[in-house]
Amino acid sequence: MKRKRKKKSSAIRRAVVKVGSNVLTAQAGLNIDAISSISSQISRLLDQGIQIILVSSGAMASGMKKMAFPKRPEAIPKRQAISAIGQAGLIREWEKAFARFDRKVAQILLTSDDLVSRKRYLNARNTMNTLLEWQVVPIINENDTIMVEEIKLGDNDNLAAMISLLLDVDIFINLTDIDGLYDKDPRVCPDARLIPRVATYSRSIEKYAGDIPGALGTGGMLSKIKAARKVTASGIPMVIAKGYRPDILIRLAAGEPHGTFFVPREQKLNRKKCWIGYTVNPQGTLKVDAGAARALMNNGKSLLPSGIVDVQGQFPVGAAVAVITEERQLIGNGLVNYNAEEIRTIMGLKTSQIKARLGQKTYDEVIHRDNLVITGEPEAA
Repeated sequence: MKRKRKKKSSAIRRAVVKVGSNVLTAQAGLNIDAISSISSQISRLLDQGIQIILVSSGAMASGMKKMAFPKRPEAIPKRQAISAIGQAGLIREWEKAFARFDRKVAQILLTSDDLVSRKRYLNARNTMNTLLEWQVVPIINENDTIMVEEIKLGDNDNLAAMISLLLDVDIFINLTDIDGLYDKDPRVCPDARLIPRVATYSRSIEKYAGDIPGALGTGGMLSKIKAARKVTASGIPMVIAKGYRPDILIRLAAGEPHGTFFVPREQKLNRKKCWIGYTVNPQGTLKVDAGAARALMNNGKSLLPSGIVDVQGQFPVGAAVAVITEERQLIGNGLVNYNAEEIRTIMGLKTSQIKARLGQKTYDEVIHRDNLVITGEPEAA
């Protein structure tokens, strides 16, 4: 039976909420009080008509408590086994917490393969959209049990960013154990200053991010900065805030300033470009000359064979590749119209010479601008 919704009181219609291990753990086990508080807040947001996708860490902590492990094991098979044990307990606690508010949850475990494959990416989006229409809370985690390096998403900050792009949310709220981004690590530096707003991502921002994960987590502040760069470049704002702060989700949804707010670009990327630029893994690299780099970055042009000076890797037609300058600065990612060997054959040529060299010409462009996303990091601080 569908619940009657209250009138939405916020400009936010859909949000990703990621809760880090340091918020969800207590003495090497799950922090039930934190789970209770967050589920209560999410239920209140649902009553306002705001759809919430929850990305939850904590499987490792839950498993360690069950198995009485004092610290996270080093061996990968043991870590995967602990996560498998813990994931069941984690989802059970979330289910119990949401049941108090007559809310249903759904568990979704993902690997990078599920998001890199365009077909599986769309299937995942359709499933999650259906759950949201049914007013069910999707609870998402990486599928650690079958994880190998080739299909690893990295950490839940990256996973949550990718889900934000997948579902075209209005905001990504990243709850952690500190108030936001500081100019120093506030856990060891009493004079650390909170940075309330980041309007432009640059490499200088990374110097503020202490890459110091918690004992039970895999991501530190640096991983959160990288996640912020992904979503803001795609037109989605992100907030890093302290998960322990009372009613933090309610306050943020109401527009109160808390933590660090990362300002998005004014124009959102379409869903396909989000996938090309920030989800799919490049299978190779195209190096271009200075003229081509300027045309791509400053003028929004397509990549022609004349501007390519080197091809790295083997890849088929339609594959995603990285485009770099001769100085190896990243320009962006794009989908190629020719395979690697064909590009090696025609690189440096004018488009009018393609047919004579290959015997046919299917496209003028190696990468059309509609299939190219500029992701290169700005040099300015």
